[in-house]
Amino acid sequence: MNLSVSSTEDLSARIAAASAEHDRHFSGPAGGRQPVHTVYVPADRFSRTTPADFGAEALRLFNNHTPGAGSFGTAFDIDPDLAGTVRERVAAKLAAEPIEDLRIDFEDGYGVRPDSEEDAHVAQVVEAVAAAYQVKGLPHFWGLRVKSFADGGHERTMRTLDGFLTQLRDRLGRLPGGFVITFPKVVMPEHVEIFADYLDRLEDALGLPNGILRFEVQIETTEAIIDHRGTIGVRAIAEAGRGRITAAHFGVYDYTAALGLPPDEQRIEHPACDFARNVMQVALAGTGIRVSDGSCNVVPRNDGPDEVNRTWAAHSAGVRHSLRHGLYQGWDLHPAHLPSRYATVYAFHLAGVDDAIGRVRAWRDQVAGKNGVLEEPATVKALNDRLRRAVDCGALDESVLPD
Repeated sequence: MNLSVSSTEDLSARIAAASAEHDRHFSGPAGGRQPVHTVYVPADRFSRTTPADFGAEALRLFNNHTPGAGSFGTAFDIDPDLAGTVRERVAAKLAAEPIEDLRIDFEDGYGVRPDSEEDAHVAQVVEAVAAAYQVKGLPHFWGLRVKSFADGGHERTMRTLDGFLTQLRDRLGRLPGGFVITFPKVVMPEHVEIFADYLDRLEDALGLPNGILRFEVQIETTEAIIDHRGTIGVRAIAEAGRGRITAAHFGVYDYTAALGLPPDEQRIEHPACDFARNVMQVALAGTGIRVSDGSCNVVPRNDGPDEVNRTWAAHSAGVRHSLRHGLYQGWDLHPAHLPSRYATVYAFHLAGVDDAIGRVRAWRDQVAGKNGVLEEPATVKALNDRLRRAVDCGALDESVLPD
C-alpha cells in the first residue's frame, strides 16, 4: 500500500508516553471484594464478642419484628414475590457473617481522653482483637479509626497506632489479614502525605512489608471537595496517599454542618450530599480507590415496633438512595442497622437478577437479548460487577452465574 507520511515513530512514542502517564494516575478499578458496610464501634466498648453480639442482637430484632415474609416485605418495602427469598438469605447472613467490615473507633465515637486512659483502651483492644482472631471471630475486614491530623490529634494518632500494632505483634506475632486504618476529616493533602510517611516509618520499625498498612480517607469537609486553590481537593488527596489509600468514605454530618444546613436537613439523601459524592465518584473513578457513603444516625430508643420500624424505614431509604447512585458501601452504627442493610442490599441485587444474567449470556453469545438490544461491553462489565457484588455479600449463589 502506498503511504504519504514517511514516519510516525515519534508520534507513536508520544502516544506511549501519554498512555503511561495516564496509567500512573488511573490504575483501573479496585479488585476483590468490597464490603457492603463498615460498622463503627467505640474502642472502649469493643470486646472479642462484639461482632457476634451485634449479630445476635440484629437477629433478635429481625425475628421479633419480621417473623414472616409478609411483615418482612412491609418493613423493608420489598416486592412480595421477592420478600420470602430475601428474608431467608438475610437470616442466614445475620447468623453467619453479621459484620463484613469493622472499625474500632478512637475518634468521634470515642472522644478525647487523657493519654493514660486511651493507652489502657489500646491495650484492652489488642487483647480483644487477639482473642477474637484466635477463635476466627474477626470480620473479613477490620481495623481502627484514629483521630484527625486537622484538629490537633496527630500525636495521639501516632501513639495509638504504634502502641496497637506493636502490642498486637508481640501478642500474635503477626498482623491478621483484612486490616485497614480510617483517617478522618481530611482537609489538606499534606496531612495525608505526612500520614503515609509515618506509616513508612512504622512499617520499618515493626519489620512489616512496605505498603502493607493501607488506609481509607474520610471526605467530610468542604475543603476536601473544593480546595483552597479552587480545584477538586479529593484528587490531590488521592495522589498524596502514594498508593496506600483503599477507599474514600463520605461523612454526611460534618459535611452538611459545614455547609450550614439545619439539623433536620443533615441527611444522606440531601442534594448537597449528592453533589459531594458525585465529585468523589468522578475524581476517583479508575484510580483503584473505592467510594463509600456515610451513615444514618437514626437508631431505636427502645425495642418497640414503632421505634424499630422507624429506624428501619429511615436506614433503608438511605441505603436504597446510595445503591441507586452507584455507592455500594456505607456506615452502620447500631445492630438494628444490620437487618435493614442486608434486606435493602439483597433486594436491590436480586430484583431483575434473571434479566441481568440473561443479558450477560446474550452478549457472550453475540445475540440480542430479550430487550432487543446488543449490549455495549461497558454495560456488560457493569452487569457482571453487579452479579459479583451479589455473590460476595451472600445475596446470590455463585453457581447461578454465567460461565
